[in-house]
Amino acid sequence: MKTASTVCVLGGTGFVGRSLASALVRRGFRVRIPTRNRERHRSLLVLPGVELVNADVHDAAALKRLVAGCSTVVNLVGILHERPRNGSGFHKAHVALVEKSLEACLEQGVERFLQMSALKANAEHGPSHYLRSKGTGERVVKNLAGEGIRFTIFQPSAIFGADDSFTNMFAGLVRLFPVLPLVKPDARLAPVFVGDVADAFCAALEDPSTAGKTYQLCGPDIFSLLEIVAEIAKTLGKRRIIIGLPDALASVQAWLMDYVVPGRILSVDSFKSLAVASVCTDNGLEALGVRATAMRDLLPTYLGTDTGQRALSEFRQSAGR
Repeated sequence: MKTASTVCVLGGTGFVGRSLASALVRRGFRVRIPTRNRERHRSLLVLPGVELVNADVHDAAALKRLVAGCSTVVNLVGILHERPRNGSGFHKAHVALVEKSLEACLEQGVERFLQMSALKANAEHGPSHYLRSKGTGERVVKNLAGEGIRFTIFQPSAIFGADDSFTNMFAGLVRLFPVLPLVKPDARLAPVFVGDVADAFCAALEDPSTAGKTYQLCGPDIFSLLEIVAEIAKTLGKRRIIIGLPDALASVQAWLMDYVVPGRILSVDSFKSLAVASVCTDNGLEALGVRATAMRDLLPTYLGTDTGQRALSEFRQSAGR
């Protein structure tokens, strides 16, 4: 692939998108990123070869203009919570947008399409709207891309890193509360570093043999959710009582957090997603030549030390307030 190739990254202003944009630039690609607020994301322009375009990715005509001249489109758009809570928001983000994106790619002659899905995505049997919509999105990619676009799908476990809404949310809770009631304490995850995810996308983009394949992405270690929160508390030097809630009580807490408490800390749908283990049966990082980074090694580098104001700020940011 020519070093001057342009990659359009849908969702490029987000947590994973920023890391991917940096990784692509380091490899000599030009990167086009849509945004509804160019000024808000001007910091991305410090990366040479990054172009920010004012565009609504849900507008089919805007999408066609956006992907024109690109060799590859990467779709990172995803949501964890929706309003209303009937699956329509997930369908718009994870299914309808995929359809519009692929139609735009086919019309504009885009050769490659890389799709971010989720581990345990399943259109029929996923326990949550989120996982079912991600599974349906994969089906759309396989059906539409087969008409002339080479696709690759990625299914990561929980993604962590300095700007995540996963470990930072729990860090905020650990800093603020001496006792933490925890839903699904035995839920199993294999957190994967955002830099490794970005490297996996780049490796697939540069290797034609990855076309038509799906890669699970996991970190090197499997944790229960309780172990993750305990590790975060240990990193922060906080002695905390973590109480695992039985499902009956946890479902009530999830409902209250979803319908009563403002913010996006926990929803009924995300509670349902935790019912399936987010661990790889075949970790694609190794196949893509990426060495998995341990979460324990990186937590101390970005969680830092405690300050009361920082704790409140991070908690509010993670909760979407």
